[in-house]
Amino acid sequence: MAYDLLQTIAGPADLKKLSVAELKTLAQDIRDAICDQVSQTGGHLAPNLGVVELTLALHYVFDFGPDDDRLLFDVGHQCYPHKLITGRLDLLSKLRQRGGMAGFPEPGESDHDLFSVGHAGTAISTAVGMARGDQLMGQGGHKVVSLIGDASIVNGVALEGLNNAGTLNRQFLVVLNDNGMSIAKPQGAMAGYFDRIRVSHRYAGFKSKSRSILERVPGGRKLQSLYHRSTEALKAMLKSEHLFEHFGLTCVGPVDGHDFDTLIPLLQEIKLMQRPVLLHAKTIKGKGFDFSTGDPTAFHSPKPFVVNGCRVDVKSSGRAFTEAYADAMIELMNKDDKVVAVTAAMPDGTGLAKVAKALPDRVIDTGICESHAMDMCAGMAKTGVKPFFAVYSTFAQRALDQVFQEVALQKLPVRVCMDRGGFVGGDGAVHHGFMDIAMLRTLPNVVQLAPCDEATLQAGLKFMHEYDAGASFIRYPRDSVPTEPLQAETPAFELGKANPIHASDHDKPAAAILAYGVMVNTALAALPGLQQQGYDIAIYDARFAMPIDIELIRSLIEQGTPIVTIEDHALEGGFGSIVLDACNQAGLPTDQVKRLGMPKSWAGPDSRGNQLAEAGLTPERLASAVRELIDQRDASPVVVPDPVPTPK
Repeated sequence: MAYDLLQTIAGPADLKKLSVAELKTLAQDIRDAICDQVSQTGGHLAPNLGVVELTLALHYVFDFGPDDDRLLFDVGHQCYPHKLITGRLDLLSKLRQRGGMAGFPEPGESDHDLFSVGHAGTAISTAVGMARGDQLMGQGGHKVVSLIGDASIVNGVALEGLNNAGTLNRQFLVVLNDNGMSIAKPQGAMAGYFDRIRVSHRYAGFKSKSRSILERVPGGRKLQSLYHRSTEALKAMLKSEHLFEHFGLTCVGPVDGHDFDTLIPLLQEIKLMQRPVLLHAKTIKGKGFDFSTGDPTAFHSPKPFVVNGCRVDVKSSGRAFTEAYADAMIELMNKDDKVVAVTAAMPDGTGLAKVAKALPDRVIDTGICESHAMDMCAGMAKTGVKPFFAVYSTFAQRALDQVFQEVALQKLPVRVCMDRGGFVGGDGAVHHGFMDIAMLRTLPNVVQLAPCDEATLQAGLKFMHEYDAGASFIRYPRDSVPTEPLQAETPAFELGKANPIHASDHDKPAAAILAYGVMVNTALAALPGLQQQGYDIAIYDARFAMPIDIELIRSLIEQGTPIVTIEDHALEGGFGSIVLDACNQAGLPTDQVKRLGMPKSWAGPDSRGNQLAEAGLTPERLASAVRELIDQRDASPVVVPDPVPTPK
């Protein structure tokens, strides 16, 4: 499509030249452009389709820019319309790819993006910080707006930010994009509250004050007339007090978040208010296309798809670890009615949507609140229930304090299943699972394990089900499982024991590869080339990062076999680091241990395969590392001990 009007928008200044009628045309251009691109590359579709008018209205009224008004996104995956009207249409064709448009706000991409945002609940607090900072720096004229949505308002950090926002004595606007959805169907008491809420009783005073302001603004009488028409319909709603007034904010709404005739004059009035305001806007997630409004959860972040008349075909890329996890959980839960599955607003992303269809009474969605979910699991474990908390690795970080205090310290058998371990592809730096091993390894009684295929995922979950001496954590990637199991028979997981995948032809192999998780597949892919070059290699599926198989490591080092570790986790604090620490504690030399892992740098949007290649986590680089270590050993001088003197 041509997107004729969208192509004329080089920045927000061009937007301000348009009439309201032209804004409506531009909104359709933006929806078409986003849908066309996401259908090709995948990405966040429904969230962005729902905020088009809201985003345009905000840019139309405020002057967002690096040296002017501030716009902070809470749910970063709602930023596509913002990016398209801030000069980045040319980047859309490479959405979530190297050199293209990132799927989340990215300051390195444009000065119009203030923070890299991938975790929900943060924008109100950072906005309060910028509001206070601007005042302290004598720049209090900068307007500050925080756009929060997809039910992240219930996140603990968001509520903490609101609590402090109410103490501001200056302009400050929180726009609550209430689309009746979270990433999936919203959960909790507040979701029901938003269905009932109406305009605050304080709104009457606000409206009166707005009229007096408009009397003094050029063109204000015309705006007042527009505003009068848009608010008359709200008179019947002046009944109940808005929850957020208790935080000290003047609350307005709900208003139609797709109606320019309401939004623009209302925002122009709110812009002049020298006090914190919350604007409650009702929107439709996925607006613009029947298939996305009909199933906004499925089209929250779809893979590439094709629209065939009334049918939408989502392209398949093989059986994912997430799908394999869902099936394994259903099997486990059918065998033990004490097992409960928990998610924090990610039932589709973690596979639990499928589990919920099979066992709806034993799947709990807490909403976007990982800290609460972890503590809830601790409480359930205390009663004898066996909770399995499915969460992305990057979001598990948000509950670290709860893992420490309420889970590990209490020695409670909470089972945490961390999807998206390692590189995640197009979502980029905000979502990579690169630090779960490092952040958990310091906690006593915590077990960390990883599968390499579907059979080991099943075996790992079975181990966790039976392990009750403390918390256990399993990690797996955003990737497809191997089409065939790596072994004809998969041995059961034994605490702290690695599993030999490929044995050496000799008592002493030339080198041993100790691979963690799916890197076992990389090791096996490197094997044929090494064998062709005459290298006899042993490969082990490490299975456990904590506790580590120190006996295996000891036997390899003592017989003079070099070890290469490989993992899709940060090198610092990761699996290879645990191997080195274990050697040090056991008094073993480490000069013949080489580590491969994720480098200490931020990886931007790209395919997971390209990200692994960039990090050197490929069969070719692994084979090279093995050869280098063997050559290094063979080149080392042989140390001949001094002869023992013969007694006289």
